Amino acid sequence: MKSLLGRFHYNRLASTFTILTTLSAGILAGSFLAHRVRGQESQVNSADATPLKVPAPHEMPTDFSRIAKEVGPAVVNINTQILPKQQQQQRRRGPHYMQPWSAPQQQQPPDGDDDDQGPDGGQGPQSGQGGQGGQGGLQDFFNRFFGGQGPDMGPGDDGQERESLGSGFIVDPRGYIVTNNHVVDKADRIFVKLASDPEGNQGRPATVIGVDKATDIAVLKIQTDSPLPTVKVGNSDGVQVGDWVMAIGEPFGLAKTVTAGIISSKNRTVEPGTPGEFQHFLQTDAAINPGNSGGPLVDMAGQVIGVNTAIYTQSAGNEGIGFAMPSNSIVDVYNALIGPEHKVVRGSIGISFQPNLPSAVARVYGFKSGVIISQITPGQPAAKAGLKVGDIITTLDGKPVKDGDDLVAIVSARKPGSTIDVGYLRNGQTMHATLGIADRDKMMAAINAAGNDEGEEGQNRTPGTISPAKLGITVQDLPQGAPASLHGVLIQSVKPGSFADEIGVGNFQGGVIVSLNRHPIHNVQEFQTIVAGMKSGDDVALEIVDPQKPNGGTSILGGTLP
Repeated sequence: MKSLLGRFHYNRLASTFTILTTLSAGILAGSFLAHRVRGQESQVNSADATPLKVPAPHEMPTDFSRIAKEVGPAVVNINTQILPKQQQQQRRRGPHYMQPWSAPQQQQPPDGDDDDQGPDGGQGPQSGQGGQGGQGGLQDFFNRFFGGQGPDMGPGDDGQERESLGSGFIVDPRGYIVTNNHVVDKADRIFVKLASDPEGNQGRPATVIGVDKATDIAVLKIQTDSPLPTVKVGNSDGVQVGDWVMAIGEPFGLAKTVTAGIISSKNRTVEPGTPGEFQHFLQTDAAINPGNSGGPLVDMAGQVIGVNTAIYTQSAGNEGIGFAMPSNSIVDVYNALIGPEHKVVRGSIGISFQPNLPSAVARVYGFKSGVIISQITPGQPAAKAGLKVGDIITTLDGKPVKDGDDLVAIVSARKPGSTIDVGYLRNGQTMHATLGIADRDKMMAAINAAGNDEGEEGQNRTPGTISPAKLGITVQDLPQGAPASLHGVLIQSVKPGSFADEIGVGNFQGGVIVSLNRHPIHNVQEFQTIVAGMKSGDDVALEIVDPQKPNGGTSILGGTLP
């Protein structure tokens, strides 16, 4: 066999050599003929040939260049200064803009985000768990992008002045500018440099008119003796996935940078729970990087349809996934910030809920659309009207509520002091209540000031009992000394790969299951009896509470048994 293989390879090599030899001969012959033709080139008459000419510069027939010229003059660079603490204490109140600003030598890692929680959109204990490096999932790579201090370094803590860079755009010829709140947050000095300003100019001092942390929008004002160029604001509701867009800004300090891409997705939420309830982004693959933050995302009509706000990245640079706050949200926020109070006032009814519940939960609770209340804030409208945890809000002023986003949009738009009719289901019966609308910010401040120290963890736990393997949960009766208002079974462990593990019960070890498929649970025997009657294809819904905060609301997990 070896000799046959050797002969085979030899024959192939010989054949190849023959082919190469033939080709070489052909090349030599062709070369000879070519030289013979070139030798006669002086005899060819080319009098009829027309000399080539370099044409005058010509603008390419594309909208990109036209739009860049139209929008570019209204895009500004924003640089800020954060003074050392000692200097902050010594300086008098009020803005001072005497110290010149110099461009940072190197952009620092993007800054982090606050992780506030609150009513009308909070999540249960699973929110923010998992991920790498102790951070929460997507937040590991979800970066606000402008240069600034690191996450553990306060402004000026090390005695050095700090500088950061961002973008913005002029929306009013009198000098009103839209940018991101995180571009100017905690800044002691803000300068705005126009596209027409000469190189080396630090820019004009800017005043903060108002900020809205919920949408990460800020409005600035600069003084001007003549009208400034402005952008045209478009309607982001008309944007379609696949539409061409352009991002304009100053990434890494590179002024007047224009990049292009498409709309990759709409209504994208990247932060779970309350921090993201007012942030539903346009996603784009247009290249945006540190320094683009606060700059415009422009459509092919030359209209601003978003503010570049964040990127999803593992390298702190562009990886083709960027997020822009839609222009329609910006318009509402801007109009509120330029008003007499210079703030956005949002309504609330004092509840929390879990978004994106599994369809199995909806089937168990008997509704197709709506919101299950997971927490009631004491003393607030929902509590005063008698609503309870587990009630399902289905309508607001007679209009169906599709989901949590729908509820938040309707309630937050109402003025504090007004009323709203809430239709809800309780034990399968339709009920109605008239609720007053509270000021969301004032309510949140009151909650934070009061704190929440209800309940305490039980001691002297009794041995657990393993429930049927079809769920994969080990539970036990509540220990002696548990709060009198608390009932259910304590989650000891969750079997990896089990049904319970798949639906997320593993994130709630130490929690208390208070109901199973809407049946209240008081001990292990009741829990086992219900589980024993379940079969493949049945829907399962578990209500779980934190034993340290038994009145702090419930989390609902669910799925369909395989």
